[in-house]
Order: sequence, then C-alpha cells, then structure tokens
Amino acid sequence: MSYRENFHSFIPVKTSMPEFTIKAVLVGALLAIILGSANAYFGLYAGMTVSAAIPGAVMAFALLRPLKGTLLEVNIGMMGAAAGASLAAGVIFTIPAMLLLGAWTEIHYVETTIIAALGGILGVLWMVPLRRALIIKTDLPFPEGVAVAAVLTTTVGDGRATKTTEEAGLSGIWLLIGAVLGAALKFAQVGLHAIQGKLHGIINIGRFNIGSGEHDGLFYGGIATSPALLGVGWIIGPRIASFVFIGGLIGWVVIAPLIVLAIGIPVPTTEAQIASAMSLAGGNLDVGKYLWGFYEIWGDYIRYIGVGAMVVGGLFTIFKLRTNISDGIKEAVTGLRSGQTVTKKRTDQDLNFKYVFLGIGALTIPVFLVYAWISSNYLVSGVMAVFAILFAFIASAIAGYMAGLVGSSNNPTSGVTVSVLLLTCLILLGFGLSGSVGAYGIALLIAAVIACCAAISGDVLQSMTAGQIIGATPYRQQLAELVGIVAAAPVLALVVSALHQAYTIGSTNLPAPQAFLMSGVVQGVLGGEMVWPFVLAGMVLAFILILIDVPVLPVAIGIYLPFTLATPIFCGGIIRYLTNRKITKCYGSDDDDQINEWELAIKRTKMKPKERIVRTGLLFTAGLIAGEALTGVVVAFIIISGLNIVMFEFPPVIPGLLLWLFIAGLVFYIPLRELYNSKR
Repeated sequence: MSYRENFHSFIPVKTSMPEFTIKAVLVGALLAIILGSANAYFGLYAGMTVSAAIPGAVMAFALLRPLKGTLLEVNIGMMGAAAGASLAAGVIFTIPAMLLLGAWTEIHYVETTIIAALGGILGVLWMVPLRRALIIKTDLPFPEGVAVAAVLTTTVGDGRATKTTEEAGLSGIWLLIGAVLGAALKFAQVGLHAIQGKLHGIINIGRFNIGSGEHDGLFYGGIATSPALLGVGWIIGPRIASFVFIGGLIGWVVIAPLIVLAIGIPVPTTEAQIASAMSLAGGNLDVGKYLWGFYEIWGDYIRYIGVGAMVVGGLFTIFKLRTNISDGIKEAVTGLRSGQTVTKKRTDQDLNFKYVFLGIGALTIPVFLVYAWISSNYLVSGVMAVFAILFAFIASAIAGYMAGLVGSSNNPTSGVTVSVLLLTCLILLGFGLSGSVGAYGIALLIAAVIACCAAISGDVLQSMTAGQIIGATPYRQQLAELVGIVAAAPVLALVVSALHQAYTIGSTNLPAPQAFLMSGVVQGVLGGEMVWPFVLAGMVLAFILILIDVPVLPVAIGIYLPFTLATPIFCGGIIRYLTNRKITKCYGSDDDDQINEWELAIKRTKMKPKERIVRTGLLFTAGLIAGEALTGVVVAFIIISGLNIVMFEFPPVIPGLLLWLFIAGLVFYIPLRELYNSKR
C-alpha cells in the first residue's frame, strides 16, 4: 500500500461539514462561465490557456467567505471553475479550425454546445476510474494540485475555532509574498508590456555546405522569465525538470540547427510575419528574422517529433499503469454484478462505477447521432462514435499523466489533440474520405469531442489531487465538475461566436494559433502533405528512451513546448536540487520528499527543521504559481474590455531578467533563511 493510500487529509475522514451545497454549486457554475469565457478569449488571442484551479479557488473563497462557506464548499466552487475553464481549451483548439478550413462560415451554436458538453461529460466520467490510478497509486507530483491545497488550507483554514499557529502564520506570509511577486512581474510583462517576458537569441558560427548549398550554422537559446514556471520546477524536483529540459535541448539545440543547415532558415515575408519577427526581438528585425525562422521550424517540424513521442510514451504509460487501471475496472465489474460497491472511507468514494460505465456506454448514442447529423454517413459515424468513446479514455489518461508531471498550465493538451487528429484522419482515409472541405469538417468535429475530454482531465486531476489532500469527497467533486461543464458549454459556444463576429477568428486581432495548428494537421493528412518522417522519428525516439529506461513523456513535453518554457522549469529544478543538498548536508538524507509534500502542504504544527524548509519553499512557490495564474485571468478580462494599458510596443529585456533572477534567488534563500541566519 502506497504512502498516499494511508495519507491523513487536512479535514479528517470522519469529520462531517457542509460540502456539496447549493451555494457552493452555484458559485462553481458562475465561475465556470466567467473563467471559461476568459480562457476562450485568452486562448484564441494568445495561444495559451490559464489553469483555473488556483484562480477558481481564490475567487470561490472570495464569493463564499461572506456566506460563511467551509473549506470543502470553497473546494466545490473551485471544481466547477476548473472544469468550465479547461473545457474552453478543448473548444478553442478545434471548433475555430472549422472556420479556418472553410467547413463553416460561422460558429454553429447547437453543434458546438453539444460537442463541448458530450466531450466534457465524457472526460469527467473517464476520470472516475483513472483517479486512483493516477493520483493515489503513482508518485506523480501534480504541482498545481499541491499548490491549490496549500493555498486553500492557508487562506481558508479548517473552519475550527482554534487560532492559526505561528508556523502557519509564517507560511501564510510567504504564500502571500510569493503571490504578490508572481502577480506583479507577470502583470508588468503581459498586462503593461513594461518589461519583456522572455529572453532569447541566436548564435551564428559561420556558413557551411553539407550538400544542398551554403547555409548558416545557427544555434538558438532562450528563457521565459516566468515566476510560475520557476515554482513548477521547484515543486516537481530536479529529476523531472531535467528530463523536460533534455527534450528541449533535443528539439531546439540539436535537431533544429541540423534542419537549418539542411534547408536554410525560413524568412518572414508578409507584413504579419515581419511584425511577429520584430516582436520576438524587441524591434530588431535582423535578429528577429532568425528567431522567427526557428519558431517556424519548430512549428512545422520539431513539434511533430514531440507528438510522435507523446503517442508512444502515452501508450507505454497506460501499459505501465495497467494494474492500477484494471483494479478500478475490476471494482466496477464487481459493482455491476452485485449492484453495489464496497463501503469505503469518505475521501475514497467516487461516483458509482456501475452508473459511470453505463453512462460512458450510453454516450455512444448521442455521439453517433451528432456525427451522423453532421456527415450523413451512418457507417463512418458508427465506427467513429465507438472510436471517440474508447480513444477518449487513452487521451484522458495521457493528458492527465502529463498534467501530473508538469502541471496543467504547461500540459501540452494541443499535442494530445494533434495525436487524436492524426489517428482520426488516418481512419477517415481508410474510408476513402480525403481532400474535401466536408472531410476536413468531419475529422475536426470527431476530434473535438476527444479534445474536450482530454482538456478536462488535466485540470480535473489537479483539482482532485487538491481535494484528496484537504479531505474532500471525490464523488461530490465529480458532480461539481459535471455542473461546471453543463453551465459552461452553452456559454462557450456563444462566446466563441461573439468573438468571431467582433474580431474575426484568424485575423491579427484574434490569431487562434492552436486552431491554425489543428487546421494544418487536417489539411496535411487528408491533403497528403503531412510531415510523417518527423512523427515517425518521434516514435522511434520514444522506443529508444523506453529501452534505456528514460521517462518518455517528460522528454516529449520538452520537445513539444517552446524552449523558453522548458528552461525556467529546469532552473526551478536546479534550485530545488541545491536546496535538497543543503538539507542533506545539515540534517541528513531527505528521501521521499516528493511524496511527503502532500503532508507538508497542509502541515502547520510540530514540524522538523527540514520539514519547515520544504514547506516554506512549497508555500512560496505555490504563491508564485497562484499570482501568475490570477494575473493571467485579470489580463484576459482587461483585453476583453478593450482597455489599453500597454506602455511599450517593444518592452526592454534586461529589467525583466534581473527581476526574475531576484525571484529565483528568493526561491533558494527564503526556505533556507533560518539556516543561514543561525550561522551568523
């Protein structure tokens, strides 16, 4: 039995307090609509979505505090918010591509709502048997889940009359300081545009002729000055952070320069491309054109290596978890046969497996009807409905596992969606559908259900992890997720439609980069122009990593993500390594610190010195993550309102780098400050 199965939650198992109440459910539904709408716009505008777990927790606390909401009620509100906001990612990754490919001339409200709802509900249902397999029976760090638990227990508390201890007060201060620092730096970067949020550059080592003419020998390097990614790296630890960085090195420092040598660097030609190049280099087109070229190579080639590695790595991960997953299925079968499940402690009670699997099977019918309605091809619709239901399980497991590794905000859900699209298009090719706008639309809408399902899994598992740590009841959390999806799905369709009418999806005002990626994949496969050698290269790389016993998914994530994101995660991991070395030097071995962080996230009394160090670091880095996540939501609303607070078109780089280095120094110093002060 693992440590997590014996874990003593913040709210004891036998304690009864209000949880799934009307006020908590209504707050969750409201936040699902608000944060889902903000995420939809932010994703279409900036190409990224914000994990809603931490912002949802803070906003639920703010709304429920006047109503005397308990910790578990706040958690229920957070669950609804997380489900609605993550559903937005699945919608905006796929549905807008229908416009870009010409399959639709406007957003179809009914189809979009039904697909989002079906995919979201399917994602929640598949997460029920996967919850124990991924959260309880693995040692995945779930960094944002731990951070949410720390935020909730430090801000809301347990609702008892006892005063917060001195230790908790100190921890709360570091959480607040981290949140303020993370929010301030992020707002200066993405809100005010007062400082640059990333530093990157090119090194030219000369010209070389390797058979196809002379080309420049270029190397790229960069780092995003993100406090949250620094915090994620500290929480997940040096091992996983290093594997993510290795993936970044493989993609950006090894393969990309070789492609440049072979075919040359792409050059921006259109006005929009030139503007993008200048933005990358702070107005310097001479440097920007090289940076733009590297990002083009990454988008056209490198990320498909990551996709290929993700497919193999994800399937291998499911294979390794087969025992854990089969235990859940066996339990479900037992429940189906006996009509009941074994009585469990409150913190281990999921939705009834009998009804969950019956619900999953029943969803095949509406999925089939939607596909038949869209395609008018009943054979294809029947096959693809079964495919959607079954592959949704695989996609959810892969996306959930990756979220457990690096957090929801850094989880490349779009990579899972690309994998789904590849398989969907291959099956449609087998049915003889190719090269037409109608075939493009069918492929996208089939994948959209699975994309919504996969998008749900990451945030949901982070939230479920937080619930496990604080002592929530799983089946009530799962019900709250369903409420969030049902509330958000109809509104998301309206929001995406309104945004298209106001700004036009695909224009410079609403670029929709992820949707462009999906439309390119569909055109590439069904149009016969897909870069299959790179997908196959990623799959071969994954098999090699498996043979030498290197975790595949962290490396695949590093290849797929921009290199600027892998670097700060690695830096956070290095700081954690140095912290652990100092702890070991002063107090002896500090084994199993990753698992014990569940306990340290909620522990407030009788802490050993080394536990105090790790808890302080955990609270401070959780604050960095919380501050940046909240700022992302605030900036999204500022952009939606049309308020222009931008200070510079091309903000300076050095101030942002210096401030980030200062925060990195604090990440190392603050947990160890008492140790250093005692030696004076």
